[in-house]
Amino acid sequence: MEDLISVIIPSYNGEKYIKETIESIQKQKINHEIIVIDDISTDSTVKIALDMGVKVIVNDKHKGQMAGKNRGIKEAKGNFWLTIDQDDVLLPNALCMLYNEINKNPNYKIVMAMLQNFCSPDTPHQEKYVNKKPFSNILTGSTLFRKEIFDIIGFFREDTITGDVIDLVDRLNKHNLSIHKVDFITCYRRIHNSNFGITNQPDEYKDYATILRDRLKNKQKI
Repeated sequence: MEDLISVIIPSYNGEKYIKETIESIQKQKINHEIIVIDDISTDSTVKIALDMGVKVIVNDKHKGQMAGKNRGIKEAKGNFWLTIDQDDVLLPNALCMLYNEINKNPNYKIVMAMLQNFCSPDTPHQEKYVNKKPFSNILTGSTLFRKEIFDIIGFFREDTITGDVIDLVDRLNKHNLSIHKVDFITCYRRIHNSNFGITNQPDEYKDYATILRDRLKNKQKI
């Protein structure tokens, strides 16, 4: 059976950009499925996704982005898994590049590529937030997982809004596993008025502090 890559889009009121996100995935020339996990949007996000022929699962209550990722892991039929934000865009051939890289070595369980910021054309005043250089250490749009890894390390923490990378690395270290990083770009990350990374910076600092406190507690127990 041909390998399948499950691409998960956690969504909430993403009608403005989600069509472009889904189109960028549908253009990938590799066997894949797209699943939108919607957190009870009040706009036309769900209708747009359904009209584009992708699977949509709507939460029964508001649960947050991390819960959306976990639901996506459970619903995914593929043996590889990737998540992308509802406003970002996959580069052409991105999934193929990640898939080819992860299959170079059976010990590669997670492959992380790089992202490139771009200023959304409809919000040119956000140009000041655009990092001109490609960067890594963000999971969405850049990281391909062997789905089996979640049986080993468990799901994402749902009590945090951001900080998923540092938490993931902590749990990988406990199992003597690591992320294989590559220097090609797979995703354009949109910067706009309600960009998640900009609007949730205060929560990001809180989440990092929470995870670091938990790390210290675990070390003391050992």
